[in-house]
Amino acid sequence: MKLKFKTQAYQTAAVQAVVDCFKGQPPASAEAITYRIDPGQAKTGTEDLFSDSGFKNADLALTDLALLDNIHQVQRGQNLPLSETLVKNKVARVNLDVEMETGTGKTYCYIKTIFELNRRYGWSKFIIVVPTIAIREGVAKSLEITAEHFLETYQKKARFFIYNSKQLHHLESFSSDAGINVMVINVQAFNAKGKDNLRIYDVLDDFQSRRPIDVISANRPILILDEPQKMEGAQTLKSLEEFKALMVLRYSATHKTTHNKIHRLDALDAYNQKLVKKIAVRGIAVKGLAGTAGYLYLQSIEISSKKPPEARVEFEQKLAGGNIKRVVKKLSKGDNLFSDGFSNGLDQYRDGFVVSDINANTDTLSFTNGLQLTVGDATGDVTEAALRRIQLREAIKAHFDKEQALFQQGVKVLTLYFIDEVAKYRDYSQPDEKGEYARIFEEEYNLYLNEMLDLDETPYVKYLKGITAEKTHSGYFSIDKKTKRDVDPDIEKRGENAGLSNDVEAYDLILKNKERLLSLDEPVRFIFSHSALREGWDNPNVFVICALKHSDNTISRRQEVGRGLRLSVNQHGDRMDHPAIVHDVNVLTVVASESYKDFVAALQKDISDSLSARPKVADEAFFTGKVLKTATGDVEVTPQLAKQIYKYLLKNDYTDDADRITGTYHDAKKAEVLAELPPELKPYATQVYQLIDSVFSASQLPEIGDDRRPKKNPLNANFDKQEFKALWSRINRKAAYSVSFAETELVQKAVAVLNDKDAGLRVTPLQYTIQRGEQAEAVTYDGIKSGEAFKLKATETEVNRLSVHSAVRYDLIGKLAEGTQLTRRTIAEILKGMNVAVFAQFKTNPESFIAEAIRLINEQKATVIIEHLAYDPVEDKFDLDIFTAGLTKQDFSKAGDKLQRHIYDYVLTDSNIERQFVKELDTSGDVVVYAKLPRGFLIPTPVGDYNPDWAISFKEGAVKHIYFVAETKGSMSSMELREIEKTKIKCARRFFDDINKKFAPEQVKYDVVDSFGKLMELVK
Repeated sequence: MKLKFKTQAYQTAAVQAVVDCFKGQPPASAEAITYRIDPGQAKTGTEDLFSDSGFKNADLALTDLALLDNIHQVQRGQNLPLSETLVKNKVARVNLDVEMETGTGKTYCYIKTIFELNRRYGWSKFIIVVPTIAIREGVAKSLEITAEHFLETYQKKARFFIYNSKQLHHLESFSSDAGINVMVINVQAFNAKGKDNLRIYDVLDDFQSRRPIDVISANRPILILDEPQKMEGAQTLKSLEEFKALMVLRYSATHKTTHNKIHRLDALDAYNQKLVKKIAVRGIAVKGLAGTAGYLYLQSIEISSKKPPEARVEFEQKLAGGNIKRVVKKLSKGDNLFSDGFSNGLDQYRDGFVVSDINANTDTLSFTNGLQLTVGDATGDVTEAALRRIQLREAIKAHFDKEQALFQQGVKVLTLYFIDEVAKYRDYSQPDEKGEYARIFEEEYNLYLNEMLDLDETPYVKYLKGITAEKTHSGYFSIDKKTKRDVDPDIEKRGENAGLSNDVEAYDLILKNKERLLSLDEPVRFIFSHSALREGWDNPNVFVICALKHSDNTISRRQEVGRGLRLSVNQHGDRMDHPAIVHDVNVLTVVASESYKDFVAALQKDISDSLSARPKVADEAFFTGKVLKTATGDVEVTPQLAKQIYKYLLKNDYTDDADRITGTYHDAKKAEVLAELPPELKPYATQVYQLIDSVFSASQLPEIGDDRRPKKNPLNANFDKQEFKALWSRINRKAAYSVSFAETELVQKAVAVLNDKDAGLRVTPLQYTIQRGEQAEAVTYDGIKSGEAFKLKATETEVNRLSVHSAVRYDLIGKLAEGTQLTRRTIAEILKGMNVAVFAQFKTNPESFIAEAIRLINEQKATVIIEHLAYDPVEDKFDLDIFTAGLTKQDFSKAGDKLQRHIYDYVLTDSNIERQFVKELDTSGDVVVYAKLPRGFLIPTPVGDYNPDWAISFKEGAVKHIYFVAETKGSMSSMELREIEKTKIKCARRFFDDINKKFAPEQVKYDVVDSFGKLMELVK
């Protein structure tokens, strides 16, 4: 398989934040950055092997004030706290922090940033510094697999290499090559000195008697620190000074030391924007004291439409020879553990261990002696070994549950175990090198596999039959300190390679061959690790994480969970990130060694602590001066608007006495019943709510589900009704859209909007700062003159009407064609139609001119596309399995009562509007059958796929339109919908209009409603 990459708006924003910090920096010419490389003392015969000329990064031309002003503009654009100063240190003059939640693609972002900094400013020498081998290999892999993707965008490739003191010829190329050059280095390669001195600081005979660090630093590289919180030791920081960096960019989800923070995408942002997986937990609660009662572990309550609920329980059983073993069996109401042949008469189950009740709603099992267990509870003799076995088993079961649901979608499921000792998995004293955990894993895997193989012979079952227990698990660990085993024992002496796994095949598979590990052809599905994969490493298809150790500190808990947050990919390399299904498919299960309640409380505290930089108080001072980004430009919140927002929150009890956002606000927002905004704020409704949401409230913390609570919700008899079959046959149509319009129409619209006096092209002139001062009197101490200084008297900001870029040659037509995906001829026609005064702004600020022109032209392009959109039916139709895909792990704890007319027994609604809509649909005498359309039912549009809400069949003759597709929205009066929603709805109307023309006379009506009453108005 081959991983695919696409441009994502949130990643582009992170890149732009860095690039915009250097506005006004003139692009470097090759002549300005050429220097003579130190040739060293070349050995005879090697003089021609090395180039004389090198290409270093051009110096920063911006003043500190200009840099700080740029940083402030970036921070204002994101409503981040403004930095008081430009944070300098001995490592670099510029230090920028980029906060990105684990799993959101920070490696991709800083690689793209490298290309953008090169394109905008000509910088070409970059060093990525990482704290571990696992991260180093992951970064190198990312550079490799994104090369083709970035080549398409930037028409160039980055030359990259991993620093190795035995392969220093790479440094010569790094210095002498004029293109983008990237070196990846781990801290162990440069942060030891004295008796542990590393070769990077040595004068080396095989490097023409030069020090590698001198050749590196001559390039004035830009340092990118990945996980900088792991590189803040005094020795590491001292060593980083040796690189003489032009600047330092720091990327992490958990910055410990802050510098100039210019971007934030924290845990809340990532979850709310559906950029990471949801989290569910399987907790294990130990009840009572060990040895005081018979051992029991309640694994699950299983329900079926054909028989009463059953409890899957582990208990002890006496064997024929007198030995005792633990077995897992299903119990029904009335079963007696002592006398019904379950325990074979073990005395510990003599008193009252008769099943009195199995409650599928509360997930509880009760016995006649009063003992009650909730799913996940263990009681009796629960030793450490027993707890670990339970965890291993639960992770295997969670894996199979997910795999069975995702196999048909081509998504491979991986499970990651963190263990407390390497020897418990890989024991070198054993002939087969299997440790305790490896043996238990294979036992439990085979037991569960045998149950799966009893199912019908499906493609998934065939897949399972082709994989043995021995081949489906592997491990990666840092070097074993006791045995000193390694790929190459000599490399332990060199810091740049210390810590490699002793298993070459596992090392390559887990750290290097990401595509192979993601392939269904690769049998490894379960990975064991000690600490080497705790941070930095991740894989998009880790769906289960099990810590066979105590997470006794908050950082490790978040880090371990973070290994599975990245959104998954299928066998085609496509990310499973469609908004309609993203959190149906992408759910990470954590198998914890503590109760669900305890684990969730601790993890949410970890997340809450990580959000400490977020504002906590929503008062007038907070809102004043903030920026609201609208389609027509940025709007600053005036004191008057700030007061309106504050009064709105206060009036509706959305803030408490301490001006903190309350749960009432978030509950109302989720249910779509927020109080109406005052008239002054309505034009900025979306932006105002985003600003309010940026204030931290505990109610915002991501919901962490109980992985055992979900139940199956099979299709019922309504699905087989003729009325539903007739409805489905009419809407089960796939179509391809086409757009046909005259080029002149787009040119005319684009020219009109660019020349518009009010909403047209406006470019902000560049500003520069002038400081005036005078020489101060020299100061002396004990008769010694300390030096002369200048005292600042005044600072003025001036507007530069002629850009510093005006001397740079721009391919204006090419840039606009690239940004709008139009031909150069069309762009030329648009530019010809522009007013002279409007076009003259290009010289004032070319970059701003290009960006604004692209935005305005693209808006008109979208308008023309919708106006000329047409759908043509194709032969392909939706498979019926879209009604069953992803249903095995739905949470019905808030699903309400069992329904009469829906095609499932229960329906999951997204808001109060939908819940009321369902109640009236299900009780209406006019409705025969209805369905919440599955997430896989998609209509293609130019702005992304669209998933309508409801399909309804009415009684014959009761209403004019028998078949109806409805979209429910809670804001019909003001139609406060996002532009993308409006566009999709317009496209859906066109889709059904075109389909109806092809398949008359029994037509399907489509419309948007806010209630059942509105629906009946439209159809009667």
